[in-house]
Amino acid sequence: MTDHPLSLHVPEPGCRPGDEPDFSDFEVPKAGAVRRPAIDEAPEKMRDMAFSIVRVLNRKGEAVGPWAGTLSGDELKQGLRDMMTLRHFDDRMLKAQRQGKTSFYAQHLGEEAVACAFRRALEDSDMNFPTYRQAGLLIAGGYPLETMMNQIFSNARDPLEGRQLPIFYSSKDHGFFTISGNLGTQFIQAVGWAMASAISGDTRIAAGWIGDGSTSESDFHAAMVFASTYKAPVVLNVVNNQWAISTFQGMARGNAGTFAARGHGFGIPSIRVDGNDFLAVHAVAKWAAARARAGHGPTLIEHVTYRAGAHSTSDDPAAYRTKHEFDAWPLGDPVARLKAHLVTLGIWSDERHTQADAEILDEVMAAQKKAEACGTMISGPAPSPRSMFERVYAEMPDHLRRQRQEAGY
Repeated sequence: MTDHPLSLHVPEPGCRPGDEPDFSDFEVPKAGAVRRPAIDEAPEKMRDMAFSIVRVLNRKGEAVGPWAGTLSGDELKQGLRDMMTLRHFDDRMLKAQRQGKTSFYAQHLGEEAVACAFRRALEDSDMNFPTYRQAGLLIAGGYPLETMMNQIFSNARDPLEGRQLPIFYSSKDHGFFTISGNLGTQFIQAVGWAMASAISGDTRIAAGWIGDGSTSESDFHAAMVFASTYKAPVVLNVVNNQWAISTFQGMARGNAGTFAARGHGFGIPSIRVDGNDFLAVHAVAKWAAARARAGHGPTLIEHVTYRAGAHSTSDDPAAYRTKHEFDAWPLGDPVARLKAHLVTLGIWSDERHTQADAEILDEVMAAQKKAEACGTMISGPAPSPRSMFERVYAEMPDHLRRQRQEAGY
């Protein structure tokens, strides 16, 4: 019998406020070095993919390796515009929240490539089950900025009539399932939707989205079991942006080494991808979508990225991480990296970028002006209180009818 007391291991982040950012233990594979498996490769043959990172863009801005070449020059330029639009949208809506025009907002800063590139790999009829940091799915899918802002402002033209928190968008026509604040639910619902699509003989696939912190929820594991057992046509995305609110990703990852490695226990092929490399995200998403459509089942994708902004407008990241940590992040800025690639191809320039940036800002500001004319939290018309009683049930029950009458509506 030993006299030594028991102890626990408590993971520590790389640095804390006031420290110098240190990513020296973060291994960045050479661009183009990771192989591209066939879409029908057996999961057990792909174990190596969960411990490396698929990268396409090298430090010179060149696209190299077996994952390159999935997008044309025009598609790449549109992808850059999508990310720039999302970044300006973020900036304007963050300022609007600070001005009291809405109650809540969450930025995508540093993560723009993940959703914008992924959306370009899907069909319009596919369904995403997103978190609150995948607005790029809507922007890249052509959803109107003004409508997004109407939802944020909860004004008279809010398509959800004030029934959801700001930024909790929903659009069936744009393949964007209603957001849930409890993010784990999105994974299991995505698998169920994909199973229903297969049962009905449809051709549509689903994509589930979850943050690194929510992988510790039971819904994550339930989704993985069902997806694996039934070979559901679904792409399961873990956005590892290093921080779950104020908790760094090492707490949720456990001793697995990577989040992608968790797929091994379920027999699901798992791939890590550079989430700040637009070309890499698109190529891996396209591969996983093709695998699902061909009947080979689910894929787990870990998008390795960095949340440059606060978790939300209710968060102060200075309390738990150093201010300049994003500047030291070894995978860089997704917008700057795609811009450099287009310049390398000779189809973009600093002048064109400056011009495009000004044009996009004008478009975003014009949409904001129209949305604010329909009302914000501090001005203009709001949805009628009567709407809270409507479209809750197919037929309004008596108790709601009485409540509506008592309220004078």
